[in-house]
Amino acid sequence: MQATAYTWDPATRAGSVLLDDGTPLEFDAGAFDAGGLRLLRPGQRVRIETDPREDRAAGRVAPRITLVTLQTF
Repeated sequence: MQATAYTWDPATRAGSVLLDDGTPLEFDAGAFDAGGLRLLRPGQRVRIETDPREDRAAGRVAPRITLVTLQTF
């Protein structure tokens, strides 16, 4: 799935993306590290992979992002 980087904190390596319909989704350091990136700038196109299962323990009903990497054409 494609998205646009929205926020990223280099200290925590966590951030958020905007899906093409404008829906924001957050990702954690694990998803960032899985993509092998060193940094991320807001506005960059990225490819994300998600786990569609709900994470009720975290109170999350949206998919959990498991990977963030740059979108290549």
